[in-house]
This record gives sequence, C-alpha cells and structure tokens, in this order.
Amino acid sequence: MEMTAEAGTNNAEMMTISCVEYNALRKENERLSRQVDWLVEQMRLARKKVFGASSEKSREELVGQMNLLFDEAELHLAMEHKEEASAPVAGYTRKKRSGGVEEILPENVPVEVVEHRLPESKLACPQCGTTMTEIGKEVRRSLVIIPAQVKIREDWFFTYACPKCKLDGTQTPILKAEKIPPVIPGSYASPEAIAHIAVQKYGMGSPLYRQAQELNRSGVMLSRQTMSNWLMWASEHWLTPIYEQLHKQLVSRQVLHADETTLQVLHEAGRKAQSKSYMWLYRTGGDAEQPIVLYEYKADRKAENAEKFLTGFSGWLHADGYQGYHRLPENISVVGCWAHARRKFDEAVNALPKPEQAGSAALEGQRYCTKLFAIEKELAGLTPEERYAQRLEREKPVLDALLAWSYTKKAAPKSALGRAIYYLQEQWPYLMRYLEDGRLELSNNRAERSIKPFVMGRKNFLFANTPGGAQGSATIFSLIETAKENDLDPFRYLVWILGTAPVMAADDPVWPEKLTPAHAPECCRNLQAKNATI
Repeated sequence: MEMTAEAGTNNAEMMTISCVEYNALRKENERLSRQVDWLVEQMRLARKKVFGASSEKSREELVGQMNLLFDEAELHLAMEHKEEASAPVAGYTRKKRSGGVEEILPENVPVEVVEHRLPESKLACPQCGTTMTEIGKEVRRSLVIIPAQVKIREDWFFTYACPKCKLDGTQTPILKAEKIPPVIPGSYASPEAIAHIAVQKYGMGSPLYRQAQELNRSGVMLSRQTMSNWLMWASEHWLTPIYEQLHKQLVSRQVLHADETTLQVLHEAGRKAQSKSYMWLYRTGGDAEQPIVLYEYKADRKAENAEKFLTGFSGWLHADGYQGYHRLPENISVVGCWAHARRKFDEAVNALPKPEQAGSAALEGQRYCTKLFAIEKELAGLTPEERYAQRLEREKPVLDALLAWSYTKKAAPKSALGRAIYYLQEQWPYLMRYLEDGRLELSNNRAERSIKPFVMGRKNFLFANTPGGAQGSATIFSLIETAKENDLDPFRYLVWILGTAPVMAADDPVWPEKLTPAHAPECCRNLQAKNATI
C-alpha cells in the first residue's frame, strides 16, 4: 500500500511513501513533540526556580501576603498616625508602638545612666535671677552594642606553709589551693573562647578565617589551625560523651524524623576530594518535651547507615521518599512526607503556561494537598487522641478522593504531572501512615528545618578536611541545635559544659548524662525564653 503527499509549493510535487514509513514518521513526530513539551516544562521550572518565589503555598494563601508586601510602606505610615498607647516612666510618658514586629529592649542587662545637667552658671531665672531647682527629667533609652572584648584570665593557686613549724626546724606542712582542671591541658584555651568560636562557626556560619581576621583586628594573633584544634579536642573529649548520651535518649523515643544532605570531605582514604559524602540528621518529633537534634557524618547514602544509627529504636520514622528508608527493619514504620507530594504538584503547575494553569489537573492535585494542610492546621491545638479521631473523620475522605482522582488522570510519565502522580501512588502506603497515631505529622518539615542550619553553614565553610573533622563538626552542630530546641543559649550552654565537664569527669562516671540540656541551669536559658516566662 502506498500513500501520496503534496508539497505546498508553486510547482506541486508528488511524493510516494509506504504506510510503514508514514507510521514511523508519525511516531517520531509524536516522540519529538513529547520531548519538546518536556524541555519546555524544564525551562519553565528552571526559570521558576531562579526567579520565582520559593514558597509552595497556594495562590489563595499568598494573596494576603502579597498585599501586605506591596502595601508595607503605606501600612507603616498609617501606623505612625495611629493613636499610640502610652506607658508612664518616672517623670514622663513613653510612647509604645502597636502592631508590626515589636522591638524589645532587654530589661535584665546592665543599665548605664548618663546624667545631663545644666551648669550652675545657667541656672539663674531669666525673670528674677533666683537659682532654679530640678522638677523632673526626660529619659531617653538607647541600645549600646559593644563588640566582643578579649581579656587574659590568670588563675592564681596559692601555696600555704606553717611559719611556726618552719621556725622550729621541723618538717613544714604545705597546703595548696585546689586546681581547677583546664578545658584543654597545656593550652590557653578557655570555655568561653571555645564556645564563642564554636557558636560563631556552627551557629552563625562564620568560617574560622573570618574569625581569625576579627581577632587579629583586636590584637590577638590566633591561627585557624589553633582554633580548629581547640574545637576538635573539645568535641572529642567533652562533647562526644554528651552526644552519645543524647543518642541513647533519642532511640528510646517512639516518633523520630530523619533527613540527609551532601558534604564534601577533602581527605578521606580511598576517595577523591570531589566525592560526595553525606551529613545525616535525626531528631525527635513534636511530642518530645525535651527535643534532641543529632547529626552524623557518613561517606555514603546507604540505608545501613540509618539502620545502624537507629539500633534499639522501634516506632515511626518521618522521612522523604528516599528508598533507603524503606529498607529499614520492620520495627521501624516509615511515615511519608506530604510536603514532598504537594511540591511535586506545585512543580507541575509551574511547568504549565500561566493561561493553562487554572483548571488544570496539576492545580487540582495541588488543592487536594493544600486542603489536607489546612485541616491539619485547624487540628494543631488538639491532643494526640483528639487529632487521631479528627483525622479519620475529616482527612481520610480527602485522601480517598485524591487517590481515586489520581487513577483517572493520564499524563506522560516524564512530564511534571506524570512524576507527581507517580510519586503519589508509589509513596501512598507511607503517605497514609500518619493516620496511625495522633503524634505523627503530615510532613517531614521538622527535619528539614533542623538540617537547614547545616546547609546554610555549608555555604560558608564549603567542606570538611577529614572524616574526623566532619564528625567533630556534626557533634558540635548537634549540641548547638539541641540547645536551641530546648530554649537554651548555645554559647552559655557550651560554656557551662566546658567549664563543668573537666571537674565532674574526675570522679563522676555518669557526668555526660548530667550535662544534657535537661539538667542545664537557669543561667543557660535563652534571654528571650526567660522574658517569655516572666
């Protein structure tokens, strides 16, 4: 069988092709069309990633925020003209701003009073010449910030002898003041110095070379190598035992979260410097009275890493769609992340031209997910038992409708919508698991928020030098983030640990347990948390 085709030219030409050739060309054209559509999708998603907003909230949720954004100047201007509340302050009335972000000057810090008086020569009354007297004052408060101060502390340990025995010529008794063990023997490091360097690097993302520059401007010539040695020594001898104690407490819980991110380690035996390594994160769920956040360095992303770390754990583990978590032992039930499912549909929406987004299947799938999050927000204040019952009543029908809907939609497997539907159906057993207990959460965002400080810090220090350094960093990160989760000031908490551990370790074998955040004194608490409880 043959077919003819006419070329649209002035001189019509006839071309004869076989049916087989025609069908082959048609299939090739369809394949190329799908490829073009896929490439256009990727281009839109790439443009959205670079130039668009990172929020996954629905357009309805963002409308109010966008209005606030563009009306911000007008809003603040209007607030200036509002009737402001007033609070009396010894001799005058201080205006108190309302609305917006409240600016609070701390009340529990030292106050320096600077008095401004007229000289006696100017106190004569301009009418009668009588010396004028004080009748009041105006008070203006300002926040004074003093950069970090450096000082040398000398500990003098005095020695005592009996003068009478010395005169009598007998053996003279000698007494010495008890020495406090140093945080690092033979070093001039102090708990405060190590804590400051640790918090600046791992809490604030300031690399050691920047800290060295700042110290040099204060006249302190402290090398990066010295600071690194201090951190690693303190991590190995004082922080690691506490980390191990927190690890024991972590695996005794029933609800955990896990996540992982990449890290480059330059000098690792048998591996190139460009090799991709991983920093794993494990943390407690929202039901924990005393949260725990632990990092662990591993050279790869194998499931056995999580299995080994979670030895002794039995319960639910929130995770993303990484298949390695699904190969964990049966006593660990993996809970899927609906934030990832919603993200897939959000990408599918953004892959479409704007005129086609409204009424699209991608937007419909996204709205199903958004509805789940909206209901979950309403259930936030309930007890786990109440939340469990409400989820079965209100969210289970939405889930059933979403799954049934997904099987009615056809999409190219490699398209953004196809990937979203495949993820939903493939992960469904894990996505449904949060219905098993009211303590479980709809997403793994808790772990993603906890791993973010490391991701942000990595942008500054870029890599680790050795595997030991990577794990030492993981230990310090763990103590700092766990302190934050427990409303402790990381600097004060580390100072307390490094000042107390050398003394306790001498005669108390269970000292690591006594230095966990649960036993931290009041002086370690975050000032903001203190003010909230007053």
